[in-house]
Amino acid sequence: MMTVFDAPILLTFWLLIALSLKRPKAWQQLRHKPKADWILDVCGLIVQGIIIPAMQIGLLYKGLHWLWPQAADGLTISPFVSFLLCVVLIDYGYYWNHRWLHTHGWAIHQVHHTVTHLDVLGTSRNSLWSSLFILYLWVHALMLYWLKDPSGYLWGISLTAMLDLWRHSQLGPKPNDLLYAFLSPWLTLPQDHALHHSEQMCTYNFGANLKLWDRLHDTAKTAADDVSTLGIKTSLSLWQKLFYPFELS
Repeated sequence: MMTVFDAPILLTFWLLIALSLKRPKAWQQLRHKPKADWILDVCGLIVQGIIIPAMQIGLLYKGLHWLWPQAADGLTISPFVSFLLCVVLIDYGYYWNHRWLHTHGWAIHQVHHTVTHLDVLGTSRNSLWSSLFILYLWVHALMLYWLKDPSGYLWGISLTAMLDLWRHSQLGPKPNDLLYAFLSPWLTLPQDHALHHSEQMCTYNFGANLKLWDRLHDTAKTAADDVSTLGIKTSLSLWQKLFYPFELS
């Protein structure tokens, strides 16, 4: 059942698709997208859009209530503070989570970097179980269980998801626009994330919402122009990409 917090995400998803299809060569890119990539992207969207939320609520959230009912709703903070907690502090946690995925967890994460053209459909490209290693699954369930009023935190989840969809599109503001001048110093733009998806620069721009973390830890790179060559090459079969993303000896 859709909630008021889900509606902005779904609206953003379809709006970005509509706007993306108006770009030059957009239809050509979709027509030439390999069938295996379509399968990966659609399966990933189902996992992250349906299965992961169901796990968070049906298994983790309810499981915590069953295991430790006395701590439920025990954290009383304002919705504004909980919103900032999600958008800023959890974002910093994701920065380190993402860096770990590029080092010790690269085999788990590499499928996401097989995207050769950024589009909204590829936002969730991953092995089917890779989301188990992303902190959002666990931390969001814990915070929703712990917060007395989770509304602000839920809006933070929605905003982070919308920014993630936008970040994986090709709809970033132009470098000479005022919007670019305003957003670029602090927000991770599609151009920045495209740089992260290039094979040469994938060890930069790990942040999700904010650029602060990359600048703080010297992993920030800025691309003034669109990055033309994206994606890594891999010998993994479709079956491996979906279920077992490891090179077979």
